[in-house]
Amino acid sequence: MELTPHTRPAAVAGMFYPGSANVLARDLRQMLADRAAPAATPGRRVKAIIAPHAGYVYSGPIAASVYAPLAELAADIRRVVVLGPTHRVAVNGLALPAAGAFATPLGVVAVDQQAVAAIAHLPQVVVSDAAHAAEHSLEVQLPFLQTVLGDFALLPLAVGRASPAEVAEVLECLWGGDETLIVISSDLSHYLPYQTARATDGETARHIVALDAHLDHQQACGATPVNGLLLAARRHGLRAQLIDLRNSGDTAGDRSRVVGYGAFSFSEEAASVR
Repeated sequence: MELTPHTRPAAVAGMFYPGSANVLARDLRQMLADRAAPAATPGRRVKAIIAPHAGYVYSGPIAASVYAPLAELAADIRRVVVLGPTHRVAVNGLALPAAGAFATPLGVVAVDQQAVAAIAHLPQVVVSDAAHAAEHSLEVQLPFLQTVLGDFALLPLAVGRASPAEVAEVLECLWGGDETLIVISSDLSHYLPYQTARATDGETARHIVALDAHLDHQQACGATPVNGLLLAARRHGLRAQLIDLRNSGDTAGDRSRVVGYGAFSFSEEAASVR
């Protein structure tokens, strides 16, 4: 499995989020300040999150609610594993990029080559620049991470056809300690009427908080990586918390056909109290 050192350029800057670094930084600061969530429960620390991946005008405030508290962990987090579903290019398994770094208007984030080596032996892990080239589900998470964490290395995986167990196996190899954060990128229901979406997404959120790894792709477009995280979270004794649950009818106005967005955190017992 050979990787080349080129950088994947931002593909959806100017579409899903501002293409200007100054405007993007300003918008992120505002969203994070507006949506700052309560600090984690004493004795627990966030190990993983689920965040939505639509355009920031739609899902940015919901994503901000789960990213804002991570600022307290920024000194410890050095690696972020980001998994998101493929929307444009079909792939079997979980696809690494051949690229050695990812760019956004806020700068360049290096791909963690030690993390790549840790999963390269798994048969469900492949390399596909095509799967990453235009994929927004991973890219839209990066400016939030750059703003909240500052310096970190990235392990991006575009998840295609795979089982939850195969995803969980990859996460197990990358689990690490306090230095590693796991981010799952997923929206919830798609194009339902407002009230129907609220009921549907509420039920989905209850399954996620219960670590019930049986979601389908009508409940969450990122059901495959979400289910994999839920399996791993149950194995590691994590506690899930719903941070925010809304839809595009709440943020962008049109309530006839909405997309659901949920923000969830998964906490483990802090090292200081183990």
